[in-house]
Amino acid sequence: MKLIDFFEEHHVFTVAELSEYLSKRGPRDPWNRKKLLDHHRKQGRIVSVRRGLYAVVPSGTTPEHSPVDPYLVAAKMADDSVLCCHTALEFYGKAYSVYNRFHYFSRSRPVTLRFRSYEFRRVAFPKSLLDVGKETFEVKVAERLGLDVKVTSFERTLVDVLHRPHLVGSWEEIWRSLESIEFFNLNAVVDYALLLGNATTVSKVGFFLEQHRETLMVSDEHLQRLWKHRPQKPHYMVRSERKPGRFIDKWNLVVPLEILTRSWMETL
Repeated sequence: MKLIDFFEEHHVFTVAELSEYLSKRGPRDPWNRKKLLDHHRKQGRIVSVRRGLYAVVPSGTTPEHSPVDPYLVAAKMADDSVLCCHTALEFYGKAYSVYNRFHYFSRSRPVTLRFRSYEFRRVAFPKSLLDVGKETFEVKVAERLGLDVKVTSFERTLVDVLHRPHLVGSWEEIWRSLESIEFFNLNAVVDYALLLGNATTVSKVGFFLEQHRETLMVSDEHLQRLWKHRPQKPHYMVRSERKPGRFIDKWNLVVPLEILTRSWMETL
């Protein structure tokens, strides 16, 4: 059976997707599916990304040099993959820097895949979301090369990168990236921050919004909702990295000086 139509519509695909496509054309022997994959791989029409995951080789290119879209790979690393954190920022074109590391939320077992110059890492859904069955809160479906991918919204991404800054990089990267987003649904931002149930994260979100109160049109009500759930004693923005900072009494938060002084602006 010719798979040209399938390949044209699926730049990256799983064996399960191929099986579903073939099943619509009648019962098929699994070994026949394997023979089809082996045939097209030997013909240089597809490349194996990992077991059960393949990428189509565009016409006129070779398997060794064919482009493979890393966002589609991350989106298909698991059935429940959701592009997140810095990867979500890059997907939207809002990241200050471009990385070769891609993160995705999933319930699947922890795995790190290295393919060519890319690295793909699974991130566990926050337990607080799993406990209430809301791991897909503020998850959107977007199109990538004609295929649907799941990605966290701007609002959830803002909170996630403050919640897990180690997945993003420097504070400069976080601040510059988030500041490139012109509009947030602030009710969704606050709702998600409170849903996570982490007082330090709530405080970081409150501090960020207050810093950008005018540009983001942050109201007293938004800040008050967060302020009620701030830590009861001083917390560092990253507990494992107690760098010198300034204590912000309102949020019970020790904020790194580089954020308060925007030290990265000095290099411009």
